[in-house]
Amino acid sequence: MAEQNTAATATARMVRIAPRKTRLVVDLIRGKKVGEAISILRFTTRGATEAVEKVLMSAIANAEHNYDMDIEELVVSEAYVNEGPTLKRFRPRAKGSASPINKRTSHITIVVTEKKEG
Repeated sequence: MAEQNTAATATARMVRIAPRKTRLVVDLIRGKKVGEAISILRFTTRGATEAVEKVLMSAIANAEHNYDMDIEELVVSEAYVNEGPTLKRFRPRAKGSASPINKRTSHITIVVTEKKEG
């Protein structure tokens, strides 16, 4: 009989950072141990690191509180960014024209699972 593997999830929706920029940060921590992922985020100089770290800390707290998982054994099993709704704005241009500006939003999801040695 296989041991049931539980996963704790955290999601941040409508984060005002473009998904393309956020994916660059999320790709750094996917598959890493939680402690290593936190230190990577602390030393990465990108705007999206604060939002991603907040979601990661929430996933860790969910794992500890809801599923009684050991924090030392947690691994970022899934981490992905989906595109949220786009805020459409216009910027005035020369000769009375206007050009569109798309302010994109992201939905950040991080899933952590407990990985046993061996």
